[in-house]
Amino acid sequence: MELRQLRYFLAVAEERNLTRAADLVGIRPTSLSQQIIALERELGAALFVRTAAGMSVTPAGLRLVPHARAAVDATRWAQRSVRESHVLRVAVTPGAPPQFAAAIWQAAGDPVAEITDMQTAEQLSALRAGTLDAGVLLLPADLAGLEHAVVADVELGVVVADGHRLAQQQALRWTDLEGSALLWFARSAAPGYYDAVRESWTRAGWQPAAIRESSPRRALFTAELGFGGDVLALRPAWDVRPGDGLSWIPFAAEAARIRYALVWNTADSAAARYREIAADLACAVPPQAHPVPPRGQDARRSAQLESDRVAP
Repeated sequence: MELRQLRYFLAVAEERNLTRAADLVGIRPTSLSQQIIALERELGAALFVRTAAGMSVTPAGLRLVPHARAAVDATRWAQRSVRESHVLRVAVTPGAPPQFAAAIWQAAGDPVAEITDMQTAEQLSALRAGTLDAGVLLLPADLAGLEHAVVADVELGVVVADGHRLAQQQALRWTDLEGSALLWFARSAAPGYYDAVRESWTRAGWQPAAIRESSPRRALFTAELGFGGDVLALRPAWDVRPGDGLSWIPFAAEAARIRYALVWNTADSAAARYREIAADLACAVPPQAHPVPPRGQDARRSAQLESDRVAP
């Protein structure tokens, strides 16, 4: 008894018509009739009564229906499970380098990657629960039972609107930020990173006038910096792009750092593959160099000139 014969049998049993059943399974009616006859011979029982009105299922056929359906369904679920196992489930924390998603897709190849946004704390839970294969998250973090490879380690600078009082400075000290509010994030999203950066500004003698929780959506983040008063953010240089009306200023000394790691479960047999992906991610982030490009209007003019220069 072959699985395809059971599929054919179920099609005829459901349609009660040989021609419609043949259309459903994609073969000719004569071929379908031959397969049903072959199955009946193998089982030693008639499965259908053939009449001018169609195909009626016999008592023997009725007894076969649940078993045939269970076999076909089990095969379908097995196929789906195998297909899903070929999907590499990866999460990337909001604010990660914009090159990471493309690098993951390219490095994953087959299996294909399924990438989602997920905060660091959520990723750790999902990795331990087995609902996530790997994740790009912020360090430091509790990585007990997990493997990791650092994929980016750069300094934080100050991000402000072009019209902010600090926008034209070439470098800043922490004390220069006095009186400004900080656009930050909820500690629950990445407790280790939150505490590490807070320790940096506390040690340097700065206390934000207020801490506002920012939205992960870039448009809202940019709007609040532009119109939210004396407010700034602490972000890496890649978060400022030509034309968005923002300036990035490095610290003269004692800059806090932001570190990203690709993390996976220690027991995962695909560890070697994750290390290869981590190496690709590390190469995807360009090195941070000083001096930074001009900011504000000068930045937009430089970007336009560069665009004109390289355009075909």
